[in-house]
Amino acid sequence: VLFRSLLVKILRPDRFVFMIQLVVSTYLGHEYIVSPQFSLKESYADSNNMSPLIFVLSSGTDPTVLFTQFAEEMGFGERKLMLSLGQDQGKRAAQMIDEGRKDGLWVYLQNCHVYVSWMSSLERIVESMRPEETHPEFRLWLTSSPSPHFPVPVLQSGMKLTREPPKGVKANLKDFVNSLSVDVWEEFTPAEDSEGKPDPDGRSNQRSANASKGKEKEWKRLVFTLAFFHALVQERRKFGALGWNIPYDWNAPDLDASIGTLRICLNDFATLPWSAIQYIVGTINYGGRVTDYLDQRCL
Repeated sequence: VLFRSLLVKILRPDRFVFMIQLVVSTYLGHEYIVSPQFSLKESYADSNNMSPLIFVLSSGTDPTVLFTQFAEEMGFGERKLMLSLGQDQGKRAAQMIDEGRKDGLWVYLQNCHVYVSWMSSLERIVESMRPEETHPEFRLWLTSSPSPHFPVPVLQSGMKLTREPPKGVKANLKDFVNSLSVDVWEEFTPAEDSEGKPDPDGRSNQRSANASKGKEKEWKRLVFTLAFFHALVQERRKFGALGWNIPYDWNAPDLDASIGTLRICLNDFATLPWSAIQYIVGTINYGGRVTDYLDQRCL
């Protein structure tokens, strides 16, 4: 393997990174080239109410869906405040932080790098927080791309989180499976207890309503196929212009919107409208980002 990697380094230096991965996998083990699964629960367990949790954004990732699911899991589904920062949003953001500190809410501020002029105010707010005046359940969540304007004291005092986009079709599918909630996967599965009666759990109402349509098999096949399609369009970027003429940043919201489209089609139509699904998913949800004609035709 080492000899082959040297040959690749000489003849095809652009492919040398992939050979290094093969060398590491051969001599150290495959686990050293696979990114560990991203876990908000572990990060939250190490956090406190005085230190913000900072998502450092990378291309093709959006932690908003993960955050929303985690908030539901921790019982903060109705106790979170979310805001996408932009022009004239500073006053509202400061009010949300103040409200969260008093009532023990989670405050989620997106895209801090966009609102450069408010970063100094954010720094003053974080530095002025006092433990005796801050609810123990309060958490401040921030998302930002790498930016020289992000306040250094906030960065130093906070917990930094980053999530690299999964590499490879297998890693993409594993990431989807780990992030998919059971309620969504079993949405069209009849919810029954051991005696064959409907599950009394309140969360099963929607599941039971959908399951009555008898489309469990179609739903699961469509969801997995859509996840496979999402993994493919992501992975094609690795091949440069051979994959897509222009690299596009497809991410989790595109996949979630397409899953919602499948849900509507299964609920509202006796026969699946394949042409409508193909148009909405390929031309609108994913194709909305595409500007090149040949890329659109491929998609």
